[in-house]
Amino acid sequence: MKLDKYTVGRRYGKALFELAIEKQATESVYNDLMVIREVFTAVPDLGNILSDVRLHASEKEAITSKLTSQFDGIVKNFLNVVFEYNRSDDLPLMIDEYEHRYNEANKIVLGTVKTAVAIDHKKQAQIEAKVAEVFGYQKAELTPEVDPSIVGGVIVEANHQVIDGSLASQLNGLRAALSKK
Repeated sequence: MKLDKYTVGRRYGKALFELAIEKQATESVYNDLMVIREVFTAVPDLGNILSDVRLHASEKEAITSKLTSQFDGIVKNFLNVVFEYNRSDDLPLMIDEYEHRYNEANKIVLGTVKTAVAIDHKKQAQIEAKVAEVFGYQKAELTPEVDPSIVGGVIVEANHQVIDGSLASQLNGLRAALSKK
């Protein structure tokens, strides 16, 4: 039975995270994986290229050795296993799973904060502190987004929940209440 890429990503990511805990290297592995994610973001087809049967083994070897030479220990061994089992195209999903487990272990919540206009770093830090408190985490890391259609206020999406404090939402609620009368 062939496993889907999400199952493969979860299994490999979980195994890597458990090994990193055992070796007390969760932070360094996390940092290395973020570098690998940047490489895969810069070259979005890299996983597909390395998994393509049309690419000669020596060419794959040259690319993978160049990538793995930047790392050592757990991450280097992990990458070699991923490449050996021809799972390069699943690597971003493996990194996502590791990051999810890392964030949960470190009580970090990820999400977005949507505002009508760009906010400064100080205001974002205040929102992140409040979101972390509301969700019961030690830290929140929110990616800012600008959406003029919300008119004012903020919309926070984190931990599969939405906190809608936008002016547009409040106006729509007021319109709905007034139209019932």
